[in-house]
Amino acid sequence: MCDGSRAKRSSCLPRGTRARSTRPWQSRIKQILSALNVAARPADLNIPGFDFHELKGDRKGTFAVKVTGNWRITFRWDDAGPFAVDLEDYHGN
Repeated sequence: MCDGSRAKRSSCLPRGTRARSTRPWQSRIKQILSALNVAARPADLNIPGFDFHELKGDRKGTFAVKVTGNWRITFRWDDAGPFAVDLEDYHGN
């Protein structure tokens, strides 16, 4: 669903049939991606309301920001910035 290389503003926005079901989330997704695009480090996403956190266990090194309910934008970080940006329900409910 999202660009696997670097964060792009529209890369996490669903298209087609799925887009209708996530339409209420689109402004939230854009807000998070905008913050991600200007962040100098992962901790810059530690903004009130974002519920920013690093995942644990085998997902250590992956960071998450809350979109809604169980849905999160997840990403990894290297010297060039964010990569492997995804929109996912990693709780699986």
